[in-house]
Amino acid sequence: MLASAFGEDGSIQRGRIPRLLIIVSRKANPMDPNHLDELIELEDNYWWHIAKRELVTNIVLREFPPPARLVEGGIGSARNLVEFSKLGYEVVGFDLMPESIAHASNRGLENVSVHDLGTPWPLDSGSVDVALMLDVLEHMEDPIRVMQHARNALRTGGGIVFTVPCYPWLYSDWDKSLGHFRRYTAKEMRRQAADAGFTVQFMSHWNGFTLPAALAVRGYEKLFPQQRKPEFPRVSQMMNRTLLTMAKMERSWIRAMQMPIGLSLVGVLRK
Repeated sequence: MLASAFGEDGSIQRGRIPRLLIIVSRKANPMDPNHLDELIELEDNYWWHIAKRELVTNIVLREFPPPARLVEGGIGSARNLVEFSKLGYEVVGFDLMPESIAHASNRGLENVSVHDLGTPWPLDSGSVDVALMLDVLEHMEDPIRVMQHARNALRTGGGIVFTVPCYPWLYSDWDKSLGHFRRYTAKEMRRQAADAGFTVQFMSHWNGFTLPAALAVRGYEKLFPQQRKPEFPRVSQMMNRTLLTMAKMERSWIRAMQMPIGLSLVGVLRK
């Protein structure tokens, strides 16, 4: 099946998104292909995906305005690359999963390839303005090395825009099923960034308004443990709109100040 998706020259044949065996790396925990299918299904309408994309887009436009060269490590459904390509960025993308690269190719993206982020990135040194790693570092056994590879590709003054899940005490079977090695604290994120040679320009929590619900769910799961698939909880259209409104308000607060609580961290690291 893999051979049917790729041409003799190694290029991906458009229109063919095979169900492939995951390429396993000792340095990274790849996403379950079923979870990728869910991302593709929900990326344009589900509040969490929209909120994170708008938050990151605002930061990238402010800190690294186009024209600029942008690389995303861990492209998932490639929705972010499509967005930034429309905004005038030259985009490059890597992912460990052939399914992700096949889907990106079918969306018209050309400069995407299968690559293990834990190995040197196939980019010239100093050739990139900004690297995105959005909910990626927690999948890496050695995130410092991954950031160092990104740093090598960045020009002086370039940077990483990242998101990671936080609060190690919330780590659960949900994280394990998603392939997470860890959840972060702000202190640990700062330490890893410094060890990789970066300066933290900006960092804030986000998605604080769903923290009470997450605490309730985690508490229930500890009392009544059960196996469940790592999927996003479905909400009604009205609740989806409400959560989008709350996320918009939170973005306004993040522009003015750092949020003290939230289920994730978002930030900018400068070379």
